[in-house]
Amino acid sequence: MYLKTEEEKVLRDPIHGYIHVSLQVVWDCINSSWFQRLRRIRQLGGAGMVYHCAEHTRFAHSLGVYEMVSEIPDIVSALSEDEKVTVMLAGLLHDIGHGPYSHAFEQIILASHESYTCRIIEEDTEITRILENARTGLSKDVADVIRHKSANPLLHQMISSQLDADRMDYLLRDAYFTGTTYGQFDLERIFRTVRIHDGTQLAVKESGVYAVENYIMSRYHMYWQIYYHPTARSYECVLHALFRRIADLRDTSDPSLVELLYPIARHEKIGLKEYFKLDEFSCGYAFESLSRHTDPIVRDLAVRIRDRRLFAYADSTPAGNRRIRTLLKKEGYDLNYYWGKDLVTQKPYVPYTGSADSSVWVQMKDGTTRELSAASNIVYSLIHGPVQDDNKVFFPAEILKKNKRKGCAGSCDHNCEPAKRQ
Repeated sequence: MYLKTEEEKVLRDPIHGYIHVSLQVVWDCINSSWFQRLRRIRQLGGAGMVYHCAEHTRFAHSLGVYEMVSEIPDIVSALSEDEKVTVMLAGLLHDIGHGPYSHAFEQIILASHESYTCRIIEEDTEITRILENARTGLSKDVADVIRHKSANPLLHQMISSQLDADRMDYLLRDAYFTGTTYGQFDLERIFRTVRIHDGTQLAVKESGVYAVENYIMSRYHMYWQIYYHPTARSYECVLHALFRRIADLRDTSDPSLVELLYPIARHEKIGLKEYFKLDEFSCGYAFESLSRHTDPIVRDLAVRIRDRRLFAYADSTPAGNRRIRTLLKKEGYDLNYYWGKDLVTQKPYVPYTGSADSSVWVQMKDGTTRELSAASNIVYSLIHGPVQDDNKVFFPAEILKKNKRKGCAGSCDHNCEPAKRQ
């Protein structure tokens, strides 16, 4: 039914060895301008300020997810040809709506990347036409997988659940490119033990629980060591402050404000034509231009992003926060842009029994199915332990230098630290 490529295409990949493409519709999507745009959007955003080799892109990750959903043998063999193609395309296109700087940009434009993904797939774009030329209705079917409304729930569970191709690829890929080891786990063992329960639910055999425990712990460590690293959060804090200042000024007359930032400055919704232009290459050019802006706050924040002069950070305490805010005011800093707070919390695994795809299910030897925490003592201990959090405040590091000259050690009772690499 689906047109094949003249010969199988292969793309070398450090995580999966090769990415295999034999369907013309997949190859056409990869070569579309929308998908090629993902080459210009890095996977890790602010974490690249910490791990200097973390230059991998959403393009590579999306190809990895596509490859992974075709590699789960017991699941793929149970799908129809239409379902196989649909879920492979959903894996390929699941991040096509991402803006620059990972999830930080979603908070700036107040829209999720999933919403833009579905728009790009369905709203008469190049991607829409490619999908509809392959089969009428394919664009809606692919978008339905991404929005968790597919007729077969197995499809969206393969892309987005507690044990999915998206998470497994980015953990392995991010660990590889950051040079860390705690993101590694036994992917092949998980794939070999994944099964279908009651025709609608992904589960893992009891013999695969150890591999899943390893995956859960890998995810836990990666979040604290990579995704929640305070320097990465400091970068995002400066980024948010810059866009907030641009929006607050609402002035598009300054010649340094390049056109792609106009909708943000005017608090407008961003259409697909404008959204296509928003990548890290164009934003980098915009920040360089803004370093010559007439507004001193815009100019300063743009230079901080361009030159990696990030905010310092400290543990958030009432007394410490008051002291830092007093120092900032004394030095003339506007707290709307030079003071930020961020609280992150994480449990490695939180089961939610209201939805089948929000938990990991284990197929026991006696034929029954249990939620993971009921089948694993390790996971049970993790979810019943205390919630770990990290509450930080962010502010210009310059006030630390002035404090040192006045006798403060720089790591005083509010535990101040400049943003650093490791």
